Amino acid sequence: MKISQLPLILSCLLIVKTSASVQNTESSSPTNAQLLQLIEDQQKQIDALKSLLTEMAEKVQTTDEKVEATVEVIESNLSPVAQSETTIGGYGELHYTQAQNQKQLDFHRFVLFIGHDFNDSIRFYSELEVEHAIAGDNQPGAIELEQAFIEMDLTENTRLKTGLFLMPIGIISETHEPTTFYGVERNAVEKHIIPTTWAETGAWFSSELSPGLNLDFALHSGLKVPIDTDKAFLPRSGRQKGANAIADALAYTGRIKYTAIPGLELAASYQYQEDISQSLDPAPATLWSAHVAYQKDTFALRALFAQWDIDNINATALGRNKQQGYYIEPSYKLTEKWGLFARISQWDNNAGNNIDTAIDQTNLGLNFWPTEDLVFKIDYQKNTGALDDHGLNLGMGYQF
Repeated sequence: MKISQLPLILSCLLIVKTSASVQNTESSSPTNAQLLQLIEDQQKQIDALKSLLTEMAEKVQTTDEKVEATVEVIESNLSPVAQSETTIGGYGELHYTQAQNQKQLDFHRFVLFIGHDFNDSIRFYSELEVEHAIAGDNQPGAIELEQAFIEMDLTENTRLKTGLFLMPIGIISETHEPTTFYGVERNAVEKHIIPTTWAETGAWFSSELSPGLNLDFALHSGLKVPIDTDKAFLPRSGRQKGANAIADALAYTGRIKYTAIPGLELAASYQYQEDISQSLDPAPATLWSAHVAYQKDTFALRALFAQWDIDNINATALGRNKQQGYYIEPSYKLTEKWGLFARISQWDNNAGNNIDTAIDQTNLGLNFWPTEDLVFKIDYQKNTGALDDHGLNLGMGYQF
């Protein structure tokens, strides 16, 4: 009900009251003069009420105008920070492994995401990770900053990242939450050859050349592999993780990715590092990889190949001047919550020698998603070739 309608309503109520008063006095037969005086008195009351309500309506309108003006002033003076949004998320993994005559339970990863949108075109993204539950002296775990970068939209189709970011190489490097892949452990090729997850500090430029066709180029710190231990020239042992990273020899990474066809991803990456050892014994190195990821209804397929070439006499003597691997992984969704997979992998960190040092691995397993962001996993693993072993893996993973 509007305020402007109140005078009419009150007038009606007074008229009704007047009629009632007249009826109540009919038994005593009021005179015409008395009736006229009564009507005049009520009209005065109605006029007074109308005047009061009009004054109140004017005051309300004035107040509304002041409030509206105040809101406009506040909104016009809000800073980008006040209009921004901060998000928190994370993921984690619990693993039970039974391999090489050893049984082990490990809360492998506990990760927190923190993101912040400064405005519509500038945002911050980070991951803070605790590995193996506990870190410190003589403890098996570590606390690591896995990602921390600023991303800016330069144009509608181009972006720039600066900070600590994951390498645009392989399938699971950038999307590695446990609910997004099959198997308890991440596949061995994207562990020992690429090696996922691998973060470097620098600048990363991305451009969408056309719908579904993207080009990435990054200039960043590189690996610093040891050259005189049993882990000499192994890529996974050389990750600096942005911690006082030696930058005498920078690295350059490029990727082209095609996703224009629904359910299909094709990508190829190439990296060059001036000196993978960052030492007095230079070791120029290149890494290239290619992969396909395909999803059609309940069927999916992933396949990847990656290879290192290291130009160093000591690496050649160890057979580590060439390191390569591949895997093929078909999977099938039995229902919305149950998925079955098989994976055939082979990798060789000593592929440059004349000895058969390749490891072949077969995994068969099942994933169960009670909800989209929670998964339980089981897989059987069999190794042959340079490593003869088998085992059973159980896991739980979540994200939020």
